[in-house]
Amino acid sequence: MGLEDEKKGGEASGETSEKETGLSRKNSDSSLSPTEDDDEDEKKPQLGPMIALKEQLEKDKDDESLRRWKEQLIGVVDLEDVGETPDPVVKILDLTVRSPDREEMVLTIPDDGLPNPKGPWFTIKEGSKYTLVFNFRVTNNIVSGLRYNNTVWKTGVKVDSTKTMLGTFSPQAEPYQHVMPEEITPSGIFARGSYSARTKFIDDDSKCYLEINYTFDIRKNWQ
Repeated sequence: MGLEDEKKGGEASGETSEKETGLSRKNSDSSLSPTEDDDEDEKKPQLGPMIALKEQLEKDKDDESLRRWKEQLIGVVDLEDVGETPDPVVKILDLTVRSPDREEMVLTIPDDGLPNPKGPWFTIKEGSKYTLVFNFRVTNNIVSGLRYNNTVWKTGVKVDSTKTMLGTFSPQAEPYQHVMPEEITPSGIFARGSYSARTKFIDDDSKCYLEINYTFDIRKNWQ
């Protein structure tokens, strides 16, 4: 998601980062299976090989000043959440839709990446304020540059594209929580209807921890 009310006529836009508009009247098969890739090729710096966090923590462990410097850099890490391999593990636990107009909608992330193949994952009221909240857990190693990419289509036309940097996170037992800026859903006859979306969580190494495809509806009233 990432739609904001610009005109009551029903134009949609994304405020977080990239914005593209274009709304139509009804859903189509192409909107349920978008083929346009939302990730553009980006030139990335060549990074050195990753080292297991446990190995990094054990290096020079007798040097008190170096140990304190590492703690300032990455925080106090629970060794039970650190593995022997260098790859970080990021588990997206759930997505919450917060709105002052209704109770929170807590949406559990399914393992197969298909929240509701037979219908919309959720319905949101037109012209309503909402905030997205992500809960996720990081284990095994530090994840660098974790970001949230989201693309929305209506009748096969891209109407919104959002890319948001969440940050760099160390392994810990307690889940992290990221709260997105408040947005407003579009309103009007052209804004109402069914939308399809693709959400990805990736890091600086372009490793994808979750890719989820779903549909949602914008209606006159909450459901």
